[in-house]
Amino acid sequence: MADSNKLPISVAIISFNEEENIGRTLDSVVDIASEIIVVDSGSSDRTRELAEGYGATVYEEDWKGHILQKNSALEKCGQEWILSLDCDEVLSDELRRSIVKAVADPLAEGYVLNRKTVYLGKVLEHAWQPDHKLRLVKRTSAPRWGGYDPHDVLSITGRTLLLEGDLFHYSYKDVRDHFNRVVHYSKLVAESYRKDERKFRLYNLLINPAYAFVKEYIIKMGIRDGIRGLAVAVSVATYTFLKYYYLWELEQEKE
Repeated sequence: MADSNKLPISVAIISFNEEENIGRTLDSVVDIASEIIVVDSGSSDRTRELAEGYGATVYEEDWKGHILQKNSALEKCGQEWILSLDCDEVLSDELRRSIVKAVADPLAEGYVLNRKTVYLGKVLEHAWQPDHKLRLVKRTSAPRWGGYDPHDVLSITGRTLLLEGDLFHYSYKDVRDHFNRVVHYSKLVAESYRKDERKFRLYNLLINPAYAFVKEYIIKMGIRDGIRGLAVAVSVATYTFLKYYYLWELEQEKE
């Protein structure tokens, strides 16, 4: 049963060694959520202890991939509404107010949040914008995670609307962490492409990275975010190049 002082919201989170982040995330939702579900994949730090300190119910499960792990968290939620978050995402005050209003007087079955990345101590206003994510959904709308690991996408049956306010994304510790993840994620996507029998094409390797850079830096005006915007554009181009290069490598290994 929902706490009378809170909203009928279940927060769904997956975690692994997130003691540096999870407290900040849970701080932003603990006052409005009646239930917090955390599916942890064997953290060796204080992630589980910190989550339980916020009243979360923590489940230990082997890592199955981003999509399957997030679907597992969804299935454990018992409230009327589900708010899916990552451990490095934080609701702004404006977004929290929007969520309260949306749940109290719903006009849709799902709500999209705009995510802004806090990169090297500064909020990016242009790079990676807009970054719309469907995250607040009715449990009865058949929510399900799909897409490609690690780029999971939440879908529902029903109408969706965009909420006012920002979802702050504290994604990268530093430049090294950023580009290490670029390499890691590009390989995961290449493996997903391979499983889907998507074929390597040379023009993807030659054209797509250049277009990705121009889109992020010029079209989206990442240039206005200064050197951070340049770093983002370079990382997007690198990621695009690597995922197709890895796909080529996987095809060579099979042959």
